[in-house]
Amino acid sequence: MTAQMRDLAVMLVLGLPVAVAVAGIGGYALARRALAPIERMTEHARTITAERLHDRLPVGNPDDEMGRLAAVFNATLRRLEQSFEQMRRFTADVSHQLRTPLTAIRSVGEVGLRTGHRDESSYRAIIGSMLEETDRLAVLVDRLLTLSRAEMGQGTFARDTVNLTELAEDVVGHLGVLAEEKGQSLTVDATGAPTAVADRVVLRQALINLVDNAIKFTPAGGAVSIRVSGTDGTATLDVSDTGAGIPDEARDRVFDRFYRGDEEAAAGSGLGLSIAKSAVEANGGELTVARSGPQGTTFRITFPRRSSAERAATQPTAPRRASRPLSAPRGQRQ
Repeated sequence: MTAQMRDLAVMLVLGLPVAVAVAGIGGYALARRALAPIERMTEHARTITAERLHDRLPVGNPDDEMGRLAAVFNATLRRLEQSFEQMRRFTADVSHQLRTPLTAIRSVGEVGLRTGHRDESSYRAIIGSMLEETDRLAVLVDRLLTLSRAEMGQGTFARDTVNLTELAEDVVGHLGVLAEEKGQSLTVDATGAPTAVADRVVLRQALINLVDNAIKFTPAGGAVSIRVSGTDGTATLDVSDTGAGIPDEARDRVFDRFYRGDEEAAAGSGLGLSIAKSAVEANGGELTVARSGPQGTTFRITFPRRSSAERAATQPTAPRRASRPLSAPRGQRQ
């Protein structure tokens, strides 16, 4: 018995360290294996920056705890990516949208200075016109923010009955000086008094984008027109030019953000038509390319009629042409 006890003691003395070592090595191996996904996630997360928010953490097994944790992190990264993209788009939209009114303000000032001596009332009209544009700029920035939020499903718009003929004439008055610089005619051709239920400021900016685009791509001495019409079911705004038209391969992408189809378009930012389409659709309308060819291009905004009262306001009347005299002071705008 004593010999057996001695043998057992020797085995315990010699075997215990071995057992502890084996258990330690095994535990370390198991821990390393268990923590390997976290280490991979940590190393990958270190490489994700503001410019690489499209990257995602690796998900080994989506059903275990590590997989669910990685999925939560990836969902957070997705939301961050959307927020950053929305911020970038808003910054690009604002810089693009401010260019046209600022150019108009500068052009009005230049025309006022080079026309020669004017009386006090003329200078007041010019200064008043410029101040009016600055007020519109402030409203525009607010509406662009609203439009940006609406694209994320977070914004709301005013809902007013907009007289589309008056809106078209207002835009002609706003951009007439730009057409004048290129010797172009800029007119409104209205039939009846069609209306649409929309946010007037946002819709006005969409129409400004279309007309500004038409002026840009129409050669000197050409013509740009806005045709306003309506039926019992729809109200329509057609913006037509006498430019070279849109190439066939570009028509499907002309509304894509930042798309610029040719060398001439490369001078722009590729945002005007995209913003116009977003603005129209946010107000329940539709913006399409109605026609395009060597004789020019027509963009069409279509709105559904909203009430019988609005339909009654569109009884056919004699067609009329309205255009702003390009030499008139900007202070006479509507």
